[in-house]
Amino acid sequence: MFFHLFFEELFPYFSPFRVFSYITFRTAAASLMALGLGLILGPWLIRRLRQFQVSQPIREDGPKSHFNKAGTPTMGGLLINISILMPTLLWANLRNVYIWVALLGLVGFGGIGFLDDFLKIRRGKNLGLSARMKLLMQVVVTLLIVCILAWLHVGGSYDTRLILPFFKGVQPELVMQPALEQPWTYPLAFVGLFVFLFVVLAGSTNAVNLTDGLDGLASGLMVIASGAFTVLAYLAGHQEFARYLDIAPVPQAAELTIFCGSMVGASLAFLWYNAHPAEIFMGDVGSLGLGGALGTVAVLIKQEILLLFVGGVFVLEALSVIMQVVSFKLSGRRIFKMAPLHHHFEALGWPESKIIARFWILGLVWSLLALSTLKLR
Repeated sequence: MFFHLFFEELFPYFSPFRVFSYITFRTAAASLMALGLGLILGPWLIRRLRQFQVSQPIREDGPKSHFNKAGTPTMGGLLINISILMPTLLWANLRNVYIWVALLGLVGFGGIGFLDDFLKIRRGKNLGLSARMKLLMQVVVTLLIVCILAWLHVGGSYDTRLILPFFKGVQPELVMQPALEQPWTYPLAFVGLFVFLFVVLAGSTNAVNLTDGLDGLASGLMVIASGAFTVLAYLAGHQEFARYLDIAPVPQAAELTIFCGSMVGASLAFLWYNAHPAEIFMGDVGSLGLGGALGTVAVLIKQEILLLFVGGVFVLEALSVIMQVVSFKLSGRRIFKMAPLHHHFEALGWPESKIIARFWILGLVWSLLALSTLKLR
């Protein structure tokens, strides 16, 4: 909104408003606004959630030390989502369709988390949406995103090839060539794209959700990951930098820098209240929304593979759950004392604050390694 008002409308009459055309200025402004908004609204939201007794039931099979967290307000992800939405809508170029796709990822997956949290609170148990229903709803949101990307692809605004780092000549096409004389084959042409995006989006969403088990763990890691994707979105949207670093140029992705910057500010603000001992939990509305937003940005800027490295800790957390379930079903044995991975270290006797700090360090190292690969290419 500010871009359209100050640059497009008022710049011809007052030249200093040119600053509103700069991505870097608007990203910094959006980040600070998201941070300020989250810090200001945080105490009010915490009071309201306590007033309505919106607290998440503690897992009965979880670590015993978590029972003293009973009564802590949940659904704090509402604060994160609002703190991302408002600065993005105010500072981004709203004619850029990539912004709306990213917001769809945030709101769509966040909406699934909201419903899951609501059912848990209503039932008074740690049982929200069934796994099958949650998966079905994630399929629907992914399908909506795929439909938009398919439309952009037909118009030449989205590249459906998979970009593999370090392999310049290997770029598999995710969309099949439909038979022109058989129109019914057009939807089938995008099946490969849908399957791939579902793996990326659902994987990212559920990985962040699984990581959200300790005070400040997921929110701190999101500060790091969204910060890395702020850099990646800016580079992908800058023609010269993209060519120099040999990454896929995506001109429309430049505006996503503002969205990612808002995620950094919103996650920082939430961390202020979510740091150990937490005054509020983000709930599924926050973890699913943030994971969906992060995955959507990775898809839009063609850095799906790099997402595995930037979100390295999220990947490890998800893998620990998969390995634990598979091992127990096949052999009746558990690989870890408890899953996800952070609970395993709790069971070993590590203090919660130490686990959080060390996982943050790992997240930072993974993100720096991911960014360093850009120059190595």
